[in-house]
Amino acid sequence: MTPLPPPFPDPRRPDPYPWPRPPACLPAGMLDLPPQGARVAVAGLVILRQRPGTAKGVIFLTLEDETGVVNVIVWRKLYEAFRRAVIAGRMLRVTGRLQRENEVTHVIAERVEDISYMLDDLLRPGGPGDRMPGGGGNPRTPPRALPRHAKNG
Repeated sequence: MTPLPPPFPDPRRPDPYPWPRPPACLPAGMLDLPPQGARVAVAGLVILRQRPGTAKGVIFLTLEDETGVVNVIVWRKLYEAFRRAVIAGRMLRVTGRLQRENEVTHVIAERVEDISYMLDDLLRPGGPGDRMPGGGGNPRTPPRALPRHAKNG
């Protein structure tokens, strides 16, 4: 049995599962490393969007990657600039400042990019998703041929 890779890639070594990872994004599991106020980029699937009536136009997003979740705060003016990505994006890349309060870490968004197109690459036959655990197969071994049925007559 092949051992599983660490929960987040070591930036000094090649990724054993090359999937379309947004460049220069910090995994959620490493958000405790940068100092308060550091500018970071994070990416993940949008698992929650909240726009409470009492929040005066602030939107709260929760993104999930393979190492955990990221809380993102999108202020009203920024929402107006990146409205389409915030509303419709299935997978987002967010650049912003790190904020920590009472052991909760948030990213205060400065830029929001819709990178949902990268999900489609995972599903493409022969694409990066086929090389991941449980994917369509190992790129070094050819796919198994389907059994041939004898023709009648």
